[in-house]
Amino acid sequence: MLSNPAQATAMKFLRLIPIAALLLGVSSTAQAFDTSHDTWELLVGYGESYPGWGLTEERVSTIDVVPRYSHLTIDHLGWGWLRGQHWTLVELPVSAVLSPDDSAMVGGNFFAAYRFTASDTWQPYIFGGGGLVYSFADIKGMGADLNGDYQFAVGLERHFDEGRALLAEIRYCHISNAGTRDPNVPLNGLKFMVGFRF
Repeated sequence: MLSNPAQATAMKFLRLIPIAALLLGVSSTAQAFDTSHDTWELLVGYGESYPGWGLTEERVSTIDVVPRYSHLTIDHLGWGWLRGQHWTLVELPVSAVLSPDDSAMVGGNFFAAYRFTASDTWQPYIFGGGGLVYSFADIKGMGADLNGDYQFAVGLERHFDEGRALLAEIRYCHISNAGTRDPNVPLNGLKFMVGFRF
């Protein structure tokens, strides 16, 4: 038994600390899974690898269709012209290979992106990441059908009302099997993409 009211109050307060910490943890977790700002984009574009860029030996040309899901991860970062948002992007690209073989590639990518939001109308962004690419095409030097890729990009968004926007971006793309099969001649190239946010 406690001998005075001050000790009883202190004990009640100490019991509330774990409950408050649990509620704050649940609240911050809920914010991390808030999908109210998430968007869908559809991008189309042209890609090409360049012989002589790194170890690339083959010129591979593609037409790309890329559905993308964008999740707002962290809002209100930075200040001034560096003010922005961190986004997590998930893509499921489909590529029609035009040369050297008429075929296709499919894949899945995860990217971390930063969008500069100092302007309400024009917003540049950068992102990087990678994923897996499955190639149906017969491309000399690619020793595996299942390959990895990584990409880095810069882009620009033109915003309209109700969250809609036009997008344009240029990407550096590297595809290889990471030495899991021989031969392992990589593809280093650029992709030029345009798209629309729903």
